[in-house]
Amino acid sequence: MSSAPEGRFRSSPVPLLTPGGPSGGTDGSSRASLLTDDGVRIEALYEPRAMAGRTVAGSSFDGTAGDGVTDGHESVVDGHGGAAEGGCVTDGGGLTNGHGYGSGTAGVAVGTAIVIAHGFTGSLDRPAVRRAARVLGRHAAVVTFSFRGHGGSGGRSTVGDREVLDLAAAVRWARALGHRRVVTVGFSMGGSVVLRHGALYAAGREAGGTEVPAEVLGDPEARADAVVAVSAPARWYYRGTAPMRRLHWLVTRPTGRLVGRYGFGTRIDRDDWDPVPLSPVEAAGLIAPVPLLIVHGDRDPYFPLDHPRMLAGAAGDGAELWLEPGMGHAENAADESLLTRIGDWTTAACSMMGS
Repeated sequence: MSSAPEGRFRSSPVPLLTPGGPSGGTDGSSRASLLTDDGVRIEALYEPRAMAGRTVAGSSFDGTAGDGVTDGHESVVDGHGGAAEGGCVTDGGGLTNGHGYGSGTAGVAVGTAIVIAHGFTGSLDRPAVRRAARVLGRHAAVVTFSFRGHGGSGGRSTVGDREVLDLAAAVRWARALGHRRVVTVGFSMGGSVVLRHGALYAAGREAGGTEVPAEVLGDPEARADAVVAVSAPARWYYRGTAPMRRLHWLVTRPTGRLVGRYGFGTRIDRDDWDPVPLSPVEAAGLIAPVPLLIVHGDRDPYFPLDHPRMLAGAAGDGAELWLEPGMGHAENAADESLLTRIGDWTTAACSMMGS
């Protein structure tokens, strides 16, 4: 897909209050329209950690937790946690919205946030994504968002290329809300994105594909402290299974893109990648020393087991590989038990790094 400037795309507007699905409320959740480094508006939802029937802004790994820090209002913030078009403003101590209520204070939400990156044709409001957020929310605060071209977000999908900028904006938002640790958890296409994001931002390098601005490469506010890739491909252009051949038709053919838009609610860019992005397997070898977990089902209809094994081989000792018996593909196949174990892994990974 294209890595051309966003100005070539026709964006869809993100309303201040995105209709439908979960919304901000008294539980401390908050919706926002994030602005990426290439100018795309991304819908996002923040949900404090759920504990014993209540929610808190996050948790440190010494067993303590902060108080709720959001008031349920939507904010409009840029990719660096700052104000955008009269929405959220910063005062040096965290975010406040236009009504003066605190929507995140640095030093209050001191624990971990998990940022969930959905698969192709998904969105933050899809049932499988909501299930993942609910289960992972028992371990940490959760940020969900819709990739460009998906759900209520603007732009068009580049199927894993410029989506790293969307993820970076969501990670920065989590840190602007005061979270000291941010773990990225990606499914399928989102899995490839968290791998590439982990390599590009942790290492501060530009390695083909996405034109990440030089000033934000290695940006500590955008980097992940741990990475989880579920059902991720190892290499691009894979057509070895019938579902992947159908996906390539959807992405590369005009009729397929119409089906994507009207059948799946996904707006897909029509241009080929130029240059080809850093592949997931190349990225996996660049993430260390950041902890990496690779999860894959042995009945995945899209990517056979050579994909996770290639990723783990490239990452070496820096990665842990889980091959799940009977599991299918991505967030739709991730049941509560697996999501709970992933949440436990994120807790352990961040504990090793300190609070």
